[in-house]
Amino acid sequence: MKKTWLRIPALFLCLVMLSGIAVAQEPQGVIDLEKIKSEYKYGDVLTFDTYGQLTEENRAVEGKDGVVSSQRYEASRIGADIIAKGGNAVDAAVAAAFALGVCEPNASGMGGGGFMTYRNGETGEIIFIDFREVAPGAATEDMYPQDENGNVIGNIMARGGKAVAVPGEVAGLMYILDNYGTMSRQEVLQPAIDLANEGYLVTAKTNTTITDAYQLMTDYPELGKIFLGDDGLPPEAGTYIKNPDLAKTLGIIAEKGAAGFYEGEVAQALVDAAAKYGGIITLEDLKNYQITVKEPVEGTYRGYKIYSAPPPSSGGTHLIQILNILENFDVGSLKFYGAEHMHLLSEAFKMVYLDRSTYMGDPDYVKVPLKGLVDKEYAKLLAEKIEEDKSKSYEVEDPWLYEGTDTSHLSVSDKAGNMIGITKTINYYYGSGVAVDGYGFILNNEMDDFSSKPGGPNSVQPGKKPLSSMSPTIVLREDGSPYMVLGAPGGYTIFAQVAQVISDVIDFQLPLKDAIKAPRIFNWVDNTLEYQDGFGIPIEKAEVDKLTAIGHDMSHYMDGAFGFIQGTLYNEDGTIDGGADYYADGVAVGY
Repeated sequence: MKKTWLRIPALFLCLVMLSGIAVAQEPQGVIDLEKIKSEYKYGDVLTFDTYGQLTEENRAVEGKDGVVSSQRYEASRIGADIIAKGGNAVDAAVAAAFALGVCEPNASGMGGGGFMTYRNGETGEIIFIDFREVAPGAATEDMYPQDENGNVIGNIMARGGKAVAVPGEVAGLMYILDNYGTMSRQEVLQPAIDLANEGYLVTAKTNTTITDAYQLMTDYPELGKIFLGDDGLPPEAGTYIKNPDLAKTLGIIAEKGAAGFYEGEVAQALVDAAAKYGGIITLEDLKNYQITVKEPVEGTYRGYKIYSAPPPSSGGTHLIQILNILENFDVGSLKFYGAEHMHLLSEAFKMVYLDRSTYMGDPDYVKVPLKGLVDKEYAKLLAEKIEEDKSKSYEVEDPWLYEGTDTSHLSVSDKAGNMIGITKTINYYYGSGVAVDGYGFILNNEMDDFSSKPGGPNSVQPGKKPLSSMSPTIVLREDGSPYMVLGAPGGYTIFAQVAQVISDVIDFQLPLKDAIKAPRIFNWVDNTLEYQDGFGIPIEKAEVDKLTAIGHDMSHYMDGAFGFIQGTLYNEDGTIDGGADYYADGVAVGY
């Protein structure tokens, strides 16, 4: 890591003062953009100004041969370069995914897992690949001590070794590359290896995530060794972080494939790192890890075909359920993010999230009424409950009657019709806090995605996958031709955000980049309607007041965005649009 620190952020000062550490405040400086552009390999595209504020420039693109949209320019550029060298969308996606693990390690990496939805451009086949983390073999329902109210004592479920589930990312990325890619592991991983060795740019957002995690990095010194400077301070925007240990690990995977991660020295180091902080993962857990290939959950929306994540993700099922409810209304005739539009979304979200909390879990362990939840008639029943002038609470219905017979996202499309969406995560920012010493990556805290209550659909069991909301989604036109790939991070808000963008494009006929930039809302099962302004597009106060008048508890979401959408869209002329979220460092790059 470079040793040049420009200034000490105010939040860090607060943290260290609370810790009793005396630090002299330095004057606020500005980021030297010209210096970055001249010295940094990927300095030609920046997402922030001299004061670290996010900007609109460089977010969207049109490509001819392919487009990669991810949450960092470096990863998107690396993926697009792979397409320029003759690789397909899978090659590009795997290269970009490993690069994200280098330059956005707070959100994802080889110590985590996720899901991907893939359309084969040659055959038209669409598959879903589940590389979600699983509970270790020694996990039990009562492994987390609870108080008399059933609350887990301390943060043992969220941080430290017992928070770590068996990672799946390397297995998932290697599977898709080996089976559908065209390039070698070395060709695809080398750009990420170079990025780790040479260093990646600390953006304003990177600086914030490290500063906010400062206490975590002191509690877990192996983590701090990666991200803090020699003087123990967070790096400022405009500096660089090198991670040669991660480059070494990537090199092992390039040479040996998934076995280089799940067996041998990397596996042993992983087990040792977790065990140091109370973890229970074993070498056998790692060696036995298997990805799952299955059919995606399917639906339609106004003739468009939707393919997304099935359980153990709740995302795709409830994404389709939301769209099914909206299909009962003339959404496009409503004022865009006016009171009627937001009220409709809010009421639909409340019913869908109630179903999520009632029915969803790992289908290998619990029965999930999947067909009922995505049934059009079930959605019609729910839609009929919505009153246009009243915010309501809802009772859960029975989808079995209709059964019948912060995460990171990247979207990639190429001219051959290969489409792939990958949503991957280590759960909380910086995961469990446990870093694998000498190998440069962070272990997830996915055990926190389980319910601590024994006997429930999402309770802890050995080998079980925790519930997720990740929703990598493919949309085809009515004739089956490619249309969109999109997804987002954002925890349990993910599928609500993806559904809004799909509706904005289809119902309001917005260009993808404008749909990504538009306002969004979110509602859990209660009456609290959170609303997020679009990037430079505020929601009108008069519309907020109308919603308050009919019973919504309005909450202006001021902390950026619920989730960061990354997507691609095929135009009628064969070109491909790419869009990346303006509230993050995301950039779409085309070739």
